[in-house]
Formats: sequence, C-alpha cells, structure tokens
Amino acid sequence: MSNASTTETAAAPSKVLMGAGLVWAAVIIYASSNSIVSLLAEIGREYPVMGRNAISLCNLLFLGSLISLVPMVFMFHKDWNRANLVKLTRKDWGVLTLSAVLSSAVTPALFFIALDYTTVTNVVLIGRIEPPIFLLAAFFVLKEKLDLWAFAAGLIALVGAVVMILMNGEAAFSFGKGEIATVFATLSFIAGTIVTRLGLKGIPLGIFSIYRTVLGTVIYYFLALYLYGPNHFQDVFEPVVLKWVWVYAIIVIIIGQFSWNLGLKHARSGDVSLATSFSPLAALVIAMLLLGEDPGPGLIPGGLIILSAIGVGQYGRLRQKAKEKLVAEAEEEELQTDDALEHESRVNFKGA
Repeated sequence: MSNASTTETAAAPSKVLMGAGLVWAAVIIYASSNSIVSLLAEIGREYPVMGRNAISLCNLLFLGSLISLVPMVFMFHKDWNRANLVKLTRKDWGVLTLSAVLSSAVTPALFFIALDYTTVTNVVLIGRIEPPIFLLAAFFVLKEKLDLWAFAAGLIALVGAVVMILMNGEAAFSFGKGEIATVFATLSFIAGTIVTRLGLKGIPLGIFSIYRTVLGTVIYYFLALYLYGPNHFQDVFEPVVLKWVWVYAIIVIIIGQFSWNLGLKHARSGDVSLATSFSPLAALVIAMLLLGEDPGPGLIPGGLIILSAIGVGQYGRLRQKAKEKLVAEAEEEELQTDDALEHESRVNFKGA
C-alpha cells in the first residue's frame, strides 16, 4: 500500500514538470508563428496568383487545420471508441463545442479583425493583460489557489511590454476598433483556455483535439466567408499554398497545439501564466533571428523587465516547492510519532 502511494506521489511532480515544459514549448512556437507567417507571406508575394497573394493567414489557418487532422487521426483514433464516447455526457459535449467555438473560431477571427484596424505592437501591448487575468479566472472559475508570485510576475511582464511599446515611438496610443477587438480576442482566448482545462480533466485528449479542430475549422470557414466575402478562400488549393502550408501546419498547428493541449492537462495555472508572460520577448527575439527586424530601443529595458518577471515567478515557484517539502516532512514526522505512541500504548509496564 505504501509503495503504491509513493509511486503516485513521485509521478505527480513529474507530470507537472512535463506539463510546464510542454506549455513553454507551445508558447515559444506560438511566439514564432507571426514570423513564420511573415516569411510565408513574403514567399506568396514573390509568387502571386493573378496578382493575389495566395499565402494569406486565413488560407494558412484553414488549410493547416485540415492537414493537422491527418496526424491527429493517426495518433488518436483509438480514443474514438464506443466505450469512451458512451462515457461522454451532454455537459462534456457542451464543453467540447464551446472550446472549439472559442479557441478555433472566435479568437483567431477577432485577432484578424484587430490587425485590420490597429498595429501588431498595439495588439501585443493589450495582449499582456492575459497572464494576470488568466490567473484570476483560474482562481474564481477553477477554484485553483491564486499564485501571488505568478500574478506579480504577469503584472511586471505587462509593464515590460508597455515600456517596449512606449520607447519604440508608440506613445500616441489610441483605443479604437482594433484595440477593442484585441481585448475581446484576449478574453476569448482566456475563456477557451479555462474551458480546455475543464474539458481535459474528463475527456480523452484524442476526442478533444479532433472534435475541436473539425468543428472549429468549419465554424471559422463560414465566419471568414461572412466577414470577408464568398471569394475569400478561392486560392486555398493553389500549388504555392499547398507547397508551403506544411511548414505552418507542422510547426504551429500540430506541434504547437499538441504541446499546448497536453501541457494544459498537467501544468499548474502559475506555470501557464509565467510561460505566456515570456511570449512578447520571445516573439521579438524570434523576429530578429528569422526576419532581421529591429525591435527598437525598447528591447533591452523592456526585455530586462520581462526577464525580471520570469525571475519573480521562478522565485515564487521555488518558495512554494520548499514550503510543500516542509509540510510533507512535518506530516511524515507526525505520522512516525503517532506510530511510536501507538506501539508504546500496547506496553503495560514501561519501567517507571
């Protein structure tokens, strides 16, 4: 009995560590997505189709999602069995559907609308409200303990993003349609993440991933047609798109989503918040390496602030681990004392 308990105790931290690592990997992949899309869009401009750039973000997302279903079905088809499907309740299907709508349709559509009305830098700035709000949402909705250190780290990272923007000449900040769309996109992303954490607790990963991808892609397709017109996807199957979409599909969608979904299943909310706080700095560094972009004078001071945020979050994690270790040792010592007293009570004469 004790051996089984020890095994479970040892397995839990390893799963938490794996989940945190996968979340970090996903955040870095997602941070590189804009640079990857920019590179692919540049290729599309070099090889236009009747004067149009066929490698658009909408085409990449739609076709990439369809392609990602192939490895998903190959990896997770065993999850789609009668036994697993029968176990799913109406609530489970509701969670699956809501997650698909939020994460695979509403959130990307809102971000695309935002980019039509404002700059990428403004989107990045407003998007830094996500880490602290996510922690608050996890506290109130998921009833998870509020990690004050991770919360402070998220706020510090937000300050770092503001410093980057302001020092790069974006002091004349206006709050218009694009900024409003970014706020709603960020809130939709947070809601989708919360729903994902709820859904993954009782739903096999294979069912979750495939259902969300299929339904989200269908909803996104019709939503894009409604927003941009009936000819919006006319170039989606052009040879230049089919040739390069695999780069986006494999790196961003397949590896990124798999790491994110699996990571959310095991990572703590503090780990998720800390990793997402690193996103703007990672995006800038990757843009420098892949695109040769100059992030401007705000990189060093803003980057240092974000790095300090990561340090604060890590310090908080170390304090929490040390506290948990002390509690575990105290409980073990108390248990040993109780055992000793129990054995002692069985002896009538104690020599005194």
